Amino acid sequence: QVQLVESGGGLVQAGGSLRLACAASGRSSEITVLGWFRQAPGKERDFVARLTWNGERKWYVDSVTGRFTISKDNAKNTVYLQMNNLKPEDTAVYYCAADRRLRVQPRVRPQLYDDWGQGTQVTVSS
Repeated sequence: QVQLVESGGGLVQAGGSLRLACAASGRSSEITVLGWFRQAPGKERDFVARLTWNGERKWYVDSVTGRFTISKDNAKNTVYLQMNNLKPEDTAVYYCAADRRLRVQPRVRPQLYDDWGQGTQVTVSS
């Protein structure tokens, strides 16, 4: 099992920035892909961004492309989500998740991930 701990959420005005962190421990060497998801009240958990654990490939949902950047610090076993030009519609609880399997499917569905963090709240005021 992999333990994931998110941090960095908070309240920010529209146009502002936040950087979320996801620290991985436990069987982190087994991770193949790490993703960020978000869930707004009353809505489903949606894919935001993901990267391969070696950091070589990255993907984003269209609505955050150009504003969010996913990256990894190998020494700290931590994945970051830099969020710039935040909008009120970015308000949600943000979760990081780890997949420990080799798959053909793009990992955009929450069901494809094995381990989850507890989530961190991001609130963007207008």
